[in-house]
Amino acid sequence: MAHIEFLDETMRDGQQSLWGMRMQAGMALPVASLIDQTGYRVVDLTGSSQFEVLVRECRENPWDGLDLLVAAMPRSKLRAGMRANAAVTFSVTPDALMDAWMRQLNVHGCRSFWIYDVLFNIDKMHRLAWIAKQFGSEVAGTIMYTLSPVHTDAYYAEKAAEIAASDDIDTLLLYDTAGVLDAARIQSLVPAILARARGKPLELHSNNRLGQSVQAYLAAIDLGVTILHTSSRPLANGPAVPSIEVMTGNVERRGHTHGIDTRKLKPVADHFERVGKAAGFLVNQFAEYDVLSVDHQIPGGMVGTLRAQLAKHGMSERLNEVFEETAVVRRELGYPGMATPFSQLVGIQAVLNIVTGKRYSVIPDEVIQYACGHYGQTVAPIEPDVLDRILAAPRAREISANPPAQPSIEELRRQYGTDDDDELILRALVPATDLERMRAAGPIKTTYPLLSTPELDQVQRLMKQAQAAVVQINTPEFKLQMRRFGAA
Repeated sequence: MAHIEFLDETMRDGQQSLWGMRMQAGMALPVASLIDQTGYRVVDLTGSSQFEVLVRECRENPWDGLDLLVAAMPRSKLRAGMRANAAVTFSVTPDALMDAWMRQLNVHGCRSFWIYDVLFNIDKMHRLAWIAKQFGSEVAGTIMYTLSPVHTDAYYAEKAAEIAASDDIDTLLLYDTAGVLDAARIQSLVPAILARARGKPLELHSNNRLGQSVQAYLAAIDLGVTILHTSSRPLANGPAVPSIEVMTGNVERRGHTHGIDTRKLKPVADHFERVGKAAGFLVNQFAEYDVLSVDHQIPGGMVGTLRAQLAKHGMSERLNEVFEETAVVRRELGYPGMATPFSQLVGIQAVLNIVTGKRYSVIPDEVIQYACGHYGQTVAPIEPDVLDRILAAPRAREISANPPAQPSIEELRRQYGTDDDDELILRALVPATDLERMRAAGPIKTTYPLLSTPELDQVQRLMKQAQAAVVQINTPEFKLQMRRFGAA
């Protein structure tokens, strides 16, 4: 029997997958102390994409919100996620800015990091891990999982060995964004990775998009995996990871032990369910097994983006066509792993192929950068006819001749006009107009309105259907104005 440790994903992956990164500090603060006392090995708290969403959509200073949550959870080791070659944009971020981002997250109290690179630029992962170690933080080196003919057990085992070779890596993290890692593949993959892991523990994260991640977790436990990623039930399942509620029960029934105080789980879940319903966000999701999802492997959070893009062109009914086209584009581009930025690059190219009616007639700059090797070496070669079309695009020659610049931190500070690295990162993430609107919105909100009645629930549903920011009702008996949280 084993002792299983749990990593809480409620405030990062859960809300990224179901709420589009729109969880504000005031939505979590009322139960932060309960989460802090629950017994998680680590609490995953933030990532750079959340910073951008909080500024742009919620007009909330993410550094201030992070400080409040860190102060509210003094017992917990708090985690942040980093893509090794980009802070948030789909393009490549200068190394000096990535180094500053890692330093500032540590300065603000994060002491655990998962670092990933879909194309396995492992030198960049190791560089960031070394910076984290200067603050005494732990680092999980991430193996992004995807299905393709070239992503074999041997391929992943070799990457695990390369990542684990650095003494600055404490654990390996097998990360399955599309939920396609099933119990059968676990039987061969996990032993292959552990054999090359230099004795380092293996964490497992699998988004439950196909409803099979719980079985994968249980199979992994039998093979020696002892760290599992879960979320509070309202922010679990569907495109998010399995719930802590089901996994603690399953672990106990299998005779394993854990350190979770299960008495704390229900009040936390009740709170996030109320918040989600009040905000009009998804809660309590489940998923069915869909073979098309295995083909395209689009992460759950990306589906909403694709829907929105098709809606702009009046083509909402063609979503399944986009899914099928995504599977084809992914194969043509050499099977990139379907995580940021490549899930977006592949998905957007698929949308353009459908909307224009002529494949690769419009090619985003980021796809050209990928073909030119600016993100790193592709896993498999791009199909020759597709590569020819990409390199014949109007912007291809200019992009190919201008690889990503690598300014120093001093040059970046001069470019953005600040010596404050917190401010530098915000200015690099979003335009000045977004920062101005954020600051004009006033101090950070530390509470969230949890009004809930049948009448108000109906208004929230109407607001969501109409995509309206404000609904006003005036009758002789009843007056009400509701503004979606974070709306102007």
